Amino acid sequence: MDNHRIVYLGTPDISAYVLKGLVDNGFNIVGVVTKEDKVRGRNNKVEESPVAKMAHQLGLPVHKPHRLNKDFEILKEWKPDLLLTFAYGQLISDEILSLAPYKPLNLHASLLPKYCGAAPIQYALRNGDEVTGVSLMEMVHEMDAGDVYSVIETKIDEKDNYTTLADKLSHDALTMTLDALPKYFNHELHGVKQNESKVSFCPTIKKEEEHLNLYTDPKTFINQVRSLSLTPGGHLSFNDEMLKIYDASYYSDKTGEIGKIVLAHKKQIVLQLEKGQVLLNVLQRPGKKMMSASDFNNGVHDLEGSILK
Repeated sequence: MDNHRIVYLGTPDISAYVLKGLVDNGFNIVGVVTKEDKVRGRNNKVEESPVAKMAHQLGLPVHKPHRLNKDFEILKEWKPDLLLTFAYGQLISDEILSLAPYKPLNLHASLLPKYCGAAPIQYALRNGDEVTGVSLMEMVHEMDAGDVYSVIETKIDEKDNYTTLADKLSHDALTMTLDALPKYFNHELHGVKQNESKVSFCPTIKKEEEHLNLYTDPKTFINQVRSLSLTPGGHLSFNDEMLKIYDASYYSDKTGEIGKIVLAHKKQIVLQLEKGQVLLNVLQRPGKKMMSASDFNNGVHDLEGSILK
């Protein structure tokens, strides 16, 4: 049992897993800050964030401000020794960062200084990286620029997508944090400055970037699909409606009419790109469930020869 008072800030599933692991391993989480409730899922219901749901399950007090920098009095009441953040989703003011006696820490899902910013997992997949990881760093005013105290590497498999890689990273983040925090509290960890010459950035994925690029090669297309799967899902247009693609694989280097479905038979749906062809393995039409290519072919009979845009 560690008695240091920790305020935890985070929002998505990847962060909720670490929160639970810290509590299960005896760390003293005195309060949780997460983003406010919003409309989520296919049913358009207002829901709490995964971190909020987890905090309630664990019996922890939760603060869900619209703007934390203007609504943080409760953090003072919690009297933290440390602020620990993992994918919270808002920039935090210097006034908040100075509330606790220990320097605030942030978990970031990349091997810093590579991929500073909001979308490190998506960028690692989109760029076809074979290794990524998690960095534990001092949280400073500049985004993801603090000294790094610990890192852990995570292998990226060819079949990994955003969902599976985020799950791997959450496990590795917890493993590293459980090891690093006691050392940090005992002043046994020393931060290392980031090499500014090697900094790269990964800004938030824009809505238009969710539209899959047909004017490319199979590998690049597949990596884009992986980076957006299962959430939010990359998409193309089929008969003037959105068609989401959750899994694709290489088929051939043949060229042809870009966007054409050259084959839709049994278990195969083959899409023509500018520089080759890919298999579309898992698809979803609006209001429908995700389907395998086989099930999709059984329900859609005008696919072969059509043009996706």
